[in-house]
Amino acid sequence: MITKPDKNAVRKKRHARVRKNLFGTAERPRLNVYRSNKHIYAQLIDDVNGTTVASASTKNNDASGNVEGAKQVGEMIAKHAQDKGYKSVVFDRGGYLYHGRVKALADAAREAGLEF
Repeated sequence: MITKPDKNAVRKKRHARVRKNLFGTAERPRLNVYRSNKHIYAQLIDDVNGTTVASASTKNNDASGNVEGAKQVGEMIAKHAQDKGYKSVVFDRGGYLYHGRVKALADAAREAGLEF
């Protein structure tokens, strides 16, 4: 019997393929998105130093992980980035489709002033 691969395993393979070409620097960090069933998380990562510059999630502000919560996280991560002096980032969708919550987070971050 042939079994289907795990959805998360397929996503991780896709993310590894995308990550080959994405790299965050000290001047332009990588905006990474992780989506779980209940929450959505965003991190600004400096890959040169291997550090997380800023982070935001729906757990921080007691929002749900739906599209509205993703918009709030996008606005929060943009605010954190601008407080630290970043205007431009590299967007890493984490192997997820650019649709729904991921798209809402990205659009909200753009509207709040981040460029990518």
